[in-house]
Amino acid sequence: MQIEKYNNLQSILREMESVVVAFSGGVDSTFLLKAAVETLGTDRVLAVTADSETYPSSELEEAKILAEKIGVKHQVIETSELAIPGYAENNKNRCYFCKSSLFDHLIPVMEEKGFQNVIYGVIADDMNEFRPGMQAAKEKGIRGPLQEANLFKEEIRELSRNFDLPTWNKPSFACLSSRIAYGEYITKEKLTKVEKAESYLKSLQIRQVRVRTHQEIARIEVEPTDMKIVLDNHDSIVKELQAFGYKYITLDLIGYQSGSMNKVLS
Repeated sequence: MQIEKYNNLQSILREMESVVVAFSGGVDSTFLLKAAVETLGTDRVLAVTADSETYPSSELEEAKILAEKIGVKHQVIETSELAIPGYAENNKNRCYFCKSSLFDHLIPVMEEKGFQNVIYGVIADDMNEFRPGMQAAKEKGIRGPLQEANLFKEEIRELSRNFDLPTWNKPSFACLSSRIAYGEYITKEKLTKVEKAESYLKSLQIRQVRVRTHQEIARIEVEPTDMKIVLDNHDSIVKELQAFGYKYITLDLIGYQSGSMNKVLS
């Protein structure tokens, strides 16, 4: 089944002829970039990474390394989500504003470099989740070949492992703004606070972590198997996160959940 879907993915990419890939360095966009290079060749693929306040510097450095490993041309552009009207207010359509602005930056790159399409890493799993960014893609004619080929996350991980991509087992990642409760104004200071907190927790060998921010409260989400690490290091965690600006430090007993902030949207 995976091979059939991969063959379908290649057919979709061949039909596109040449592509600019919105490349974050995550599991999905890395696999999409690799598949595009394998299908179209390096001359007809360009990886573009948007460096902004919501994108951790560690992820940018990893994206650069991955692009070099894949052997593809890689361009980094500067963007600012906080400068987008309506974004910092952090309503339920925040991701729509973000993706719309991203594509507005990528389309001119595509046109300037002479490529035919801009593509991004939306996948089959996303069709069942709240993803307002997909509406922005539809409006601007941006395509998602992985979703079109009906590829799911676990299939992408397995195919990535077959390609010897180091991202095959990389934890899922979303922009730092997704850590801040809807309705709470997003600032650069809050994003930096989240990035520092998550970086510290990862230094304790916790793979999957979110520091959900509710004003002065840090709600830590980790996999249930990693909760013992949090409890064993609770004194140092409290000290560090309070130094970053949180007043209350909590551990969510449900554990890590993708898009958990969306629970309030009904």
